[in-house]
Amino acid sequence: MNNGILGGRRQGRSGHPSRLRPADTWALAALGVAGRPVRALLSALGIALGVATLVAVLGIAGSSRAQLIAQIDALGTNLLTVTPGQSFTNGQAVLPATAPAMVRRIGPVQSTAAIGEVNANVYRNDRIPLANTDAINVYSAQTNLLQTMQGHLARGRFLNPATARFPAVVLGASAAAALGADRAGGTIQVWLGDHWFAVVGTLEPLPLAPELDRAALIGFPVARRLLGARGSPVEIYVRASPVSMAAVAGVLAATADPAAPQNVTVTSPADALTTRADASVALQSLFLALGGIALLVGGIGIANVMVISVLERRGEIGLRRALGATRTHIAVQFVTESALLAFAGGTSGAVLGGFATTVYATARHWSAVVPAPTLAAAMGAAVAVGGVAGVYPALRAARLSPAEALRTI
Repeated sequence: MNNGILGGRRQGRSGHPSRLRPADTWALAALGVAGRPVRALLSALGIALGVATLVAVLGIAGSSRAQLIAQIDALGTNLLTVTPGQSFTNGQAVLPATAPAMVRRIGPVQSTAAIGEVNANVYRNDRIPLANTDAINVYSAQTNLLQTMQGHLARGRFLNPATARFPAVVLGASAAAALGADRAGGTIQVWLGDHWFAVVGTLEPLPLAPELDRAALIGFPVARRLLGARGSPVEIYVRASPVSMAAVAGVLAATADPAAPQNVTVTSPADALTTRADASVALQSLFLALGGIALLVGGIGIANVMVISVLERRGEIGLRRALGATRTHIAVQFVTESALLAFAGGTSGAVLGGFATTVYATARHWSAVVPAPTLAAAMGAAVAVGGVAGVYPALRAARLSPAEALRTI
């Protein structure tokens, strides 16, 4: 008796075991997907959105970090700051007035510059003080501050030995915007500590010293003469040889204040910025989780489409089984269709995510960073999700008997 099964393998009409070549598998899968274009498009869209989210989140985060590292490298990673800490009495410690000169004597130190606190407010005029200028701090500054910070002027010029003795002020980027000081060179004045000061320059933003962006800088001599400021520094900026950073940091506290080195705080602004970049990982993880959920939803959508496809194509399945296709052939066909849908959605999502990253980075004047491993991993995840989503529909299709399936024709 020959019932079409011989040796456990289904026979074709020629009596030879039925075979399904890989090329035929992909061709059948493509025909199955193309036969329902709208449904395939909608199911692939879920995968595309998930992959686009993953790629965009990783790409934007990578671009942001690369831009930040580039800024740090441009400004130099060899900057240290010395500030007074808390004393034993829980009060604010004070650095000696000789601290900048003492620090400058350290061998690997290339340059130092200090700022001192000035108890004064600055306003646009003497009649209508602007409320939003209360956040502007007034500091006395040494004339080599801009050189030590490797900063740049937006307009005008920085303090020099001559202007440091007279009512002249240089505004940080945020301070200039708050005061509406869009010109420099002494053409406009601000009301600072009950005296008129000419704005001789404005600074570009300083990422390594954001406190200077919100500052009004005047010379030490005029701060003492007109405003009664003390000569002790509140912060010292130190440029050292890059290869000796650790050694310099180790002796800065004792050099700045030999009598109480425990009251001195030494920090590296570059490390703080790098830490800030790393802190964005928590938010990045949240968006990656949302992208994973979107990818999972897309996989469920594919599974739903494939289950419906099995129900609609019972006649096709029965006919193929009657002509010699094995259960494995049917299962492989439906899993391949799911993977093909996921691959199409993953490819579209990767392109969309890369495009979104490029647009965002260009708008922020960054260099777009979309790592190739990220694209490959996202597309691989999409195909894996699609393949897993197609397992149940494939098994369901494979379990259909030819007689049962052919009743629907």
